[in-house]
Amino acid sequence: MATERESMLQLAEEAFQSKTFDLAADIYECQLAGVGDPARRQELMVKRADALAFGGRLAEALAMYRQASEIERLGPGLLAKLIEYLSGSIRRQDGAGSQSGSPAGAEEAGAAGAPARPAADATGCGDADFFCRICLNFLFEPVTLPCGHCFCRKCLERETKDKERPVAVCKQCGFRVADVRGYRVNVVLSSLLAKWFPALHQAGRLRREGNGLYAEKKTEAALEKYNQAILIAPMDHILFSNRSQIHSSLKHYEKALRDAEMACCLKPDWSKGHIRKAQALVSLGRTEEALREYLLCVSIEPDCRLAKTEAHKVNMDSCGYLLHSTPLEECIKDSVYVFSLCFLPRLFYEPVTTPCGHTFCLQCLERCLDHNPKCPLCKEELSDYLVQRKYCKTALMENLISKFLTAELMERQKIHQEEIAELSNLNKHVPIFVCTMAFPTVPCPLHIFEPCYRLMIRRCMETGTNCFGMCLGDELKGFADYGCLLEIRDVQFFSDGRSVVDTIGRRRFKVIQHRERDGYNTADIEYLEDVKVEGVAKRELQSLHDAVYDQALVWVNSLKAEQKERIEGHFGPMPEKDSELQASPNGPSWCWWLLAVLPLEGRAQLPFLALTSLKDRLSGIRKVLLFMAQSRHR
Repeated sequence: MATERESMLQLAEEAFQSKTFDLAADIYECQLAGVGDPARRQELMVKRADALAFGGRLAEALAMYRQASEIERLGPGLLAKLIEYLSGSIRRQDGAGSQSGSPAGAEEAGAAGAPARPAADATGCGDADFFCRICLNFLFEPVTLPCGHCFCRKCLERETKDKERPVAVCKQCGFRVADVRGYRVNVVLSSLLAKWFPALHQAGRLRREGNGLYAEKKTEAALEKYNQAILIAPMDHILFSNRSQIHSSLKHYEKALRDAEMACCLKPDWSKGHIRKAQALVSLGRTEEALREYLLCVSIEPDCRLAKTEAHKVNMDSCGYLLHSTPLEECIKDSVYVFSLCFLPRLFYEPVTTPCGHTFCLQCLERCLDHNPKCPLCKEELSDYLVQRKYCKTALMENLISKFLTAELMERQKIHQEEIAELSNLNKHVPIFVCTMAFPTVPCPLHIFEPCYRLMIRRCMETGTNCFGMCLGDELKGFADYGCLLEIRDVQFFSDGRSVVDTIGRRRFKVIQHRERDGYNTADIEYLEDVKVEGVAKRELQSLHDAVYDQALVWVNSLKAEQKERIEGHFGPMPEKDSELQASPNGPSWCWWLLAVLPLEGRAQLPFLALTSLKDRLSGIRKVLLFMAQSRHR
């Protein structure tokens, strides 16, 4: 555990040095959870405050410094980073004052050549990717469902709060989530959105605070929060809709109507805005206009029960007109950088988000879960997530990377393709399972539980080769010089990550070079084939073959019924003679079946695998059968 904590703190230091301050702050926050020693806790709090300050979140940084000072007074040494940040900030402001005053002259400090944030103004974030498909507004506190799509946390809670079971249905793909309460805010995505769109994020925070005050019946205070939020984001339809409700609660019906009309203007096809407008009209006694709005709601959202109920109350028979939505603003053009925790500073590749809200590359997450079914960052239990084995990619993260980091993504894809090509080579760096003897054409079921072999099997499946080598262990070399290539026919996974792999032997090989990769053995190999014979040698070989086959049948039929049934249940029945003796480069399949079932140790079986002379192999089998027959008669 101590080593793991040190590793995470090292990662935080690297993130800070590479100016990935938000990631550094998140890691320090996670590490604070299990620290009881006051001095150590203060040190981590100061480091998190440093990361927050350099990340531009000065208010949060100062609050963290204050908490650290409550443990013990902060000396000058602990405040060195804060002083460095403030000094740099003053220099940047002085430099900005001497320029033309354009926004480009007031950028935050960062690495030279670092990509700018996506442009956003008061009109919104400018891209449909950043909108929640439930509220049709900027994503605030985004939660990623197992299908990979993101929604606001509060939107998901509202979707399920009136149901007996908190079942949510994805508005994009229809995926059903049995219980959304276990899914938390996507840490990386939330941090990125807050960094790219600070105004919209601040407006969302004020909206949440206003909702809390409204729930506590502090209506005037809630109104003030919404007034501040609208100043920051004057084109946010939800802010106007919610302020309309607050005005109605204060009996400011004209103001409520104006806000509702603004919400409808900003988002014409949003039914809730028209409901707010209808409610304000009813309060003003303009029932006919109110009915028109309610019916318009029904035309937009046919299943809107509230609109139908209210329209029935008004008791009039009119119809409204369906308005059309305004086009979304142009896409964000500036590029952004995203870094994976597991492979810092590599770009996220196939990003997936766990129920606890943390995002990783798919392959990185799978490798971590091979060792421990817990989130690599917050250590939350992910056993249920592992059982489902539904690692859907986070759609929004993929879209962002594809749009704004096209060149970097292409480079990352190239690296991935090169890795796959290397892993697909069945002559060099072939993965080796060091366990038991395996033979061509003979089934070889395996129980996979070690993390290194879980990774090896997964790679074999992902590359499409479905093959790996099997060798006996060797005390000096690690594994024997001869082995058999196995082909995966089926894999059955257990809830804890273990699996049973059904394989069958295909080809024999000789090891040219012993190697290792990511914890498991690999080898450069060359394949073995039997040397064919012709003429008299072929006829003699056929005669020897038939005699040894008959001898093998006698031994097999001499076995006890239970023993024979057990062998055939595991390896199948003894194969028939091949029509063409030398058709297969491995020789007759019955030879390998017999070697697999004969009571021989692995070291005694291994020489047969290395032989490329069928005559020598048959002669060796005959000697073993003669020895078995003599042993039985003693």
